[in-house]
Amino acid sequence: MSAPATTPDLLYSQEEEDLRAAVRDLLADRCDAASVIARTESGEPHDRTLWKSLAEDMGLAGLLVPEERGGQGASHREAAVVLEELGRAVAPVPYLTSAVVATEALLACSGEEADRLLAALASGRTLGVLAVPLHTAPGAAVPTARVEAGALHGAFTGVADAQVADVLLVPGEDGALYAVDTTAGGVTVDPRVSFDLTRPVAAVTLDGAAARKVAGGAPEAVARALRAGAGLLASEQLGVAEQVLTETVGYLKERKQFNRQVGGFQAIKHRLARIWLDVVNLRAVARAAADALATGSEDAPTAVAVAQVFASRVAVHATEEAVQLHGGIGMTWEHPTHLHLKRAKVDSLAYGTAGRHKERLAELVDLRAPLA
Repeated sequence: MSAPATTPDLLYSQEEEDLRAAVRDLLADRCDAASVIARTESGEPHDRTLWKSLAEDMGLAGLLVPEERGGQGASHREAAVVLEELGRAVAPVPYLTSAVVATEALLACSGEEADRLLAALASGRTLGVLAVPLHTAPGAAVPTARVEAGALHGAFTGVADAQVADVLLVPGEDGALYAVDTTAGGVTVDPRVSFDLTRPVAAVTLDGAAARKVAGGAPEAVARALRAGAGLLASEQLGVAEQVLTETVGYLKERKQFNRQVGGFQAIKHRLARIWLDVVNLRAVARAAADALATGSEDAPTAVAVAQVFASRVAVHATEEAVQLHGGIGMTWEHPTHLHLKRAKVDSLAYGTAGRHKERLAELVDLRAPLA
């Protein structure tokens, strides 16, 4: 049963700020823009060393997992802070897909296999990915695998971070959730070119792949996972927007034209002010979504839909403006703004477009479109 609706807490606690500082310091040392750009050109976009530091050494992979099930026993609020910082750095790690989405799917399950997998994901030494397309919105229909004699058959396109996954969580057509090791026979992971090279996608084909049944109730587990993914994605989008705003303001204070700082021109100030107001509002809706998920509020589906309707527009607009306001240098491969732009563009499609979330919001508040 959902908890009764309460006023969301939009403020960061001291513990959350301490967590932010620790993650930001680590990313400043291990995830500078030049190294991220170089990694996208290397053919190995995921930074496994950085993931080990975040997931294993700092224990961040298990934030959402209760202590009795092998995790840190924190909440979505702390995970949201981590995602803000990962969004700032456009960090090439599978935190959202493994530590949030796959983990949430397992949290909806019970039983020995679910507990084993959950503890493995919480340790950070195992990476799990929910085998659904990245663009799938909460509540939307998802592809399922055919089950024959304990083996799975099916194809799944656009699965984010499948290349580095150790285990795939696959919804079966019988309504159960299955676990498939990516090293098992009959499993093919075919990388696809992704617009955001820091969050690669792949096509997954299962042709008689051996599977372990995790639990029944796959539709509910998948819906919970996608709702958490969409809600906390807004925090990543917040981090992206905040970072490009900070970088752009700093650049415009230094750049001069006609012997004046570019940032001193009134038209530029107005554009920056609009971005700042949008970012402030985005912080509010992102924190509201994280708090609603953390407290199990009955308003969580509404808060998530509102956050995604707003976050996609703000992050994309902020990054587009950043590219333009940086002038010629903003168009270059060497400058990191394109990393944020691509992340914002892909995030605007991930876990449901703004349009899909608007439709969902209308359903939740019983405000249907008029009949033609």
